[in-house]
Amino acid sequence: MQPGRRRFIERGGGWVIGQAVLMVAVVAAGPGLAGRPWPAAARAAGALGLLAGALVGLAGVASLGRYRTIFPRPVAGSRLIQGGVYGVVRHPLYSSVVLVSLGWTLLWSSGVGALLAAVLGVFLEAKARREERWLRERFPEYEAYARRVKRLIPWLY
Repeated sequence: MQPGRRRFIERGGGWVIGQAVLMVAVVAAGPGLAGRPWPAAARAAGALGLLAGALVGLAGVASLGRYRTIFPRPVAGSRLIQGGVYGVVRHPLYSSVVLVSLGWTLLWSSGVGALLAAVLGVFLEAKARREERWLRERFPEYEAYARRVKRLIPWLY
């Protein structure tokens, strides 16, 4: 195997590809498979989901700074970020993707999109669990952090 390909796989590249495919499917299913417009309250909830997801995502990117990566394996030389939005939820970028995906499908009234967003949520849960194994290996303090801060939904889960 080529060194670049091996490095991609070792860093969790398969997870990155799976996430990208599901995200593109959700985006395409919005306008592509939209049904009759859902009630205005559902579309308003979609707009709020998009906004909340964008804000959470931006906060996550700002907190991670130079340690941000698309891969689930932590960046070499990184430190464990526990402040900012990471003090409220352990995987704000994954939470952000789920919120934006659900918001998008609600705005477009796409049942297929909502189903794909749910599949994406399950996928990101599995990706987060894999990432956390790598984080526990790298950072001894991760276990205490994980007991204090919920994985994807602040104060709940």
